[in-house]
Amino acid sequence: MAAKVAFAAVAVMLLATWHLAAAAPLTAPAFLWAPENYGSDEAKEAVHYQTISPACLAKSVLDEGGWSKLVCSREGSHKNVDIAVVFLGSKLQSSDMSKDKQVDPSLADTLKVSFAGSEFSMAFPYVAMADDDKLESSLLSGFAENCDSEFQGNHITYTDMCTVSGEDLKKHQNMDSIHDLVMSRMGRNPSGKTDLIVFCNGGFKDLDNAKSEGELLSELVSMLKKSGAKYTVLYASLPYGLVENASNLPITRYLAEKTNTTTKPGLDGCDGECVVKSSLLEGVFVGLVMLIILISGLCCMMGIDTPSRFEAPQD
Repeated sequence: MAAKVAFAAVAVMLLATWHLAAAAPLTAPAFLWAPENYGSDEAKEAVHYQTISPACLAKSVLDEGGWSKLVCSREGSHKNVDIAVVFLGSKLQSSDMSKDKQVDPSLADTLKVSFAGSEFSMAFPYVAMADDDKLESSLLSGFAENCDSEFQGNHITYTDMCTVSGEDLKKHQNMDSIHDLVMSRMGRNPSGKTDLIVFCNGGFKDLDNAKSEGELLSELVSMLKKSGAKYTVLYASLPYGLVENASNLPITRYLAEKTNTTTKPGLDGCDGECVVKSSLLEGVFVGLVMLIILISGLCCMMGIDTPSRFEAPQD
């Protein structure tokens, strides 16, 4: 009987642990960087560890990342950056950042080199989406909402894999088209507005399938460097698993670090959330061991059988 009770207790604890792990939404990271610092001096090398929605990501990029000065058409705004790129991918998940072996090694290498060599950078390790949203539409609507009506007047172009539709939309069919745009706009933009290029997942419709997401990002960054343009890049990946309503997720933690080291938080090793989860699992396992020891001790005590009476000592 006691053994059955112990087995049931262990089963309940393991089931609770499994539900706790299953309840955590699958998330993907986002990284913002610029080779030259154009943004706020208060938000250098920052890492936001809370789970956020794409709309909250857009607001943080505009407010703390300084993109409000670039993509929001305000009177008297100064053009600090020639090109702003939103690169939307799908090959990187939050859980992949601490792994040695990546699904797309070239993507991880490009992000690490670009992120570590930038004067201005922000990391968002946990971005979750609702199941009825598209990443590109969520980010663009977040930009438009926080810029009010000042976002639509900007120069916005897309790759032909983007699903956005409308009149007078310019879509790039290859990397040469993006190169031509960069060269034509750099230093010769009388409106003073930053050009926003939305590079959607998959790149181009006529693209050779042999090119990976990392190779496309590496080619794009290399082209921007060689052009001499002042640029900034926002990389965001689509989570494999979606949650019902990412905007209602609680904000659990926030960390902003200001360091001058080349290793940026959130790219290597076990981050803050990893430490919390590992400590939680360690506590669960220790509790299970103590519970088993307690039940075993009670069983041993219940098994002790003492006589109901004692014989009188003989003289």
